[in-house]
Amino acid sequence: MSTRTLGRTGIKVSEYCLGAMMFGSMGNTDHDESVRIIHRALDGGINFVDTAASYSGGESEEIVGKALKGRRDGVILSTKIIMQQGLSRGVVIRSLEDSLRRLGTDYVDLLQIHRPDPETAIDETLGALSDLVHAGKIRAFGTSTFSPDQLIEAQWAAEKRGHVPPSTEQPPYSILNRAMEATTLPIAQRYDLGVLTWGPLSSGWLSGKPRSESKRATTIEGARFDTSTYENQRKEDAVKALMELATEAGMTLPHMALAFVRAHPAVTSAIIGPRTMDQLESLLTGAEVKLSGETLDRIDAIVPPGTDFNAADSYAVPDPAIVNKDLRRRVA
Repeated sequence: MSTRTLGRTGIKVSEYCLGAMMFGSMGNTDHDESVRIIHRALDGGINFVDTAASYSGGESEEIVGKALKGRRDGVILSTKIIMQQGLSRGVVIRSLEDSLRRLGTDYVDLLQIHRPDPETAIDETLGALSDLVHAGKIRAFGTSTFSPDQLIEAQWAAEKRGHVPPSTEQPPYSILNRAMEATTLPIAQRYDLGVLTWGPLSSGWLSGKPRSESKRATTIEGARFDTSTYENQRKEDAVKALMELATEAGMTLPHMALAFVRAHPAVTSAIIGPRTMDQLESLLTGAEVKLSGETLDRIDAIVPPGTDFNAADSYAVPDPAIVNKDLRRRVA
């Protein structure tokens, strides 16, 4: 599997990143099978594993730790700060220490801010993360699902305050969620950020299976699959056209969707999140698929660049000024 350099870190990562969100109570509860899936991914050329403190309440990190025992060298390991407790200095440091314990390692290659915290100054968070870099606990750090202005603010604050700047961003990006092409991805290129994208199959819309067969369709993501809404009717029509295009191009829809994400010059690695071995094997067979200019043009015709069918697909943290009416009103 081909590798790319993760932003300005000098770290070489595979074009596929194994996402571990589905290991544990949120997905596959069989630890032994999950470990086998991770080992198969490593044997298949993936050297990049991404987990988080909040995935299955830390269970995902424990499974990843089991899988990497004796295989830690050569694996680029990424986790995320627990997002339910804010981003104060104490939370950042404690979250990492707990993650290191569960992962069974004394450092991670990449630590990410799982979501922005509007109640904590970015200077506070950057200071703590910079100290962790200097202490050798992390090699680099980045952000996940930050808005364009938050990305720029973090870079500006790091330069002004003398902190280590964020080196990566992890945004949602797929054929059906292309808003990032007009905002986040150009900013990442401007600041030479590594980009590891999540949701390349758009929560199952691009899996090639009917929405009714998706477990997430009836649980976590029910509203996103409700085809009675105008937004999702448009997605349904687009998926039908994309399936026809994939067939004509001689590939599966998931392979085309992943190749599309990897074709953007700003993208370093695309996160795949298999729950079963069969799902992993199916995705691995498309690791070398590349799209022609003609196929990319036809995708653009179906889903124009910058298109975002459903704003909820961005998973962005709402701006406090929108959520809190007291921030936008002077009441007599």
